[in-house]
Amino acid sequence: MQILYFADMFTGIIETIGSIITIEQQETNKIFWLKSAISEELKIDQSVAHNGVCLTVEEIKNGMHRVTAIQETLLKTNLNTWKINDPINLERCVLLNGRMDGHFVQGHVDTTATCIQCENQNGSWLYRFKLDEQFASLIIEKGSISINGISLTIFNVTQNEFSVAVIPYTFDHTNMQAIAKDSLANIEFDMVGKYIHRYMQLMNGKNCIQ
Repeated sequence: MQILYFADMFTGIIETIGSIITIEQQETNKIFWLKSAISEELKIDQSVAHNGVCLTVEEIKNGMHRVTAIQETLLKTNLNTWKINDPINLERCVLLNGRMDGHFVQGHVDTTATCIQCENQNGSWLYRFKLDEQFASLIIEKGSISINGISLTIFNVTQNEFSVAVIPYTFDHTNMQAIAKDSLANIEFDMVGKYIHRYMQLMNGKNCIQ
């Protein structure tokens, strides 16, 4: 039976964690080889979310796959901070016959946020993040957000800060365990919220977020 994927759409439910094997600078791009449990199952030209960033699989061999990040991606994400052996959250596109367990994630990172608090709460983990104030209107209490590709729920929202709680399963099966104070995380805001925000800006004659 042929498996059909919903191209460039994810759920924020991480499949596995990959590890960076090599990094190569090629002009303004960076080329990454990653090893993971799903690398051999991937196909050339397939879209895979890497820490929430949608990247195209270019080559597969020896249980590894290769992707390239262009300058625009490097400027807007935390890919420039990646190092050899770093754990990377991986998720393939949504199956057309699958359940939507997280929320709609496009793999198009909007910005990065800095972790300003990481606390073990004896049964869960509390993380607090701070982002640029121009994005403050895109975070709402109990809203959805993608952090390094993980679908999480926001709470304790202030002007440009918010918290998320992480259950043990998510902590153990994603790279949230690698996020510490001052870590930089990839952020993708809820797609519906962005459309509403854009509509309100146009209605009010304001400039769009750059």
